Amino acid sequence: MSQISITKEEKRKLRNRKYLKIKENYELYLLLVIPILFVAVFNYYPMLGVQIAFKKYNAALGIWSSPWAGLYQFKKILTNPKFFQVFRNTLTLSIYQLVITPPITVTFALCLNAVNSKFYKKTVQMLTYMPHFISTVIMVGILVQIFNSRVGLYGNICKMLGIEAVDIWSKPSSFPHLYVWSGIWQGLGWSSIIYLATLSSVDPELYDAASIDGANRFKQLIHIDFPSIVPTLVILLIMKVGHIMSVGYEKVLLMQNSLNLSTSEVISTYSYKVGLQSGTDYSYGAAIGLLNSVINLILLMIVNKISKIVTETSLW
Repeated sequence: MSQISITKEEKRKLRNRKYLKIKENYELYLLLVIPILFVAVFNYYPMLGVQIAFKKYNAALGIWSSPWAGLYQFKKILTNPKFFQVFRNTLTLSIYQLVITPPITVTFALCLNAVNSKFYKKTVQMLTYMPHFISTVIMVGILVQIFNSRVGLYGNICKMLGIEAVDIWSKPSSFPHLYVWSGIWQGLGWSSIIYLATLSSVDPELYDAASIDGANRFKQLIHIDFPSIVPTLVILLIMKVGHIMSVGYEKVLLMQNSLNLSTSEVISTYSYKVGLQSGTDYSYGAAIGLLNSVINLILLMIVNKISKIVTETSLW
């Protein structure tokens, strides 16, 4: 009996200590109110709108009063041949990015880290970071100015050489390459920041020991630098897989035209067009978005589990 009373007393004292600690640092807790409200209002509250995907939404009735439709919208998606074409396009762009981008970014970070000249390193960093701050609209405008077959740089060079310029923008097969490689150019410097930060934390004694053992800079790069960024690389790859079906619609939408639509129509643009632009089928667009998010979640969990087994590195 005394033991129970002591346990209760300890719990009471622990609660009092927590209360006093909160009271002493109440300013810090007040600072948390704004971000918590922001997340609650803009991230969690809108999730109530997911129910539109299971309803036959009517704007006049509103979300809560619209009649339930069950899984009708999802059946409609899975029986629509257009959706599977859009799904394939999204998967193609995402896998293309996932396969090409990490090796180039890692190689760039490793090479830049190996440079001894601080001036050269800072100059390269500045030049490669700059494109990240260019807006999507301007980026697509630059691409048009470069690859336009009539008035662009590519078209003018072909004229000077007496070669007939192929209209790259009208070729469906050219769209994935334009999209992915322009994205690599724009995000190369910015994406390498986290790898450079990881490399800066490597113990200098490892390089000294490797030099004593006769390892040159290239061998140090292979046996010290690269293994040190592998855990970071794995985590970033897992996170990218979690967004594999979420190709941003802004850039895709700006690069689209009626001739390249067979390869440029992705889930995000398709959902936008059928759900918002047409203004007639909100429930169908919401169902596409929800299905897309569920696929991303499943892929994230699978890849995270595989990574945990194979590399012992995971998000959770």
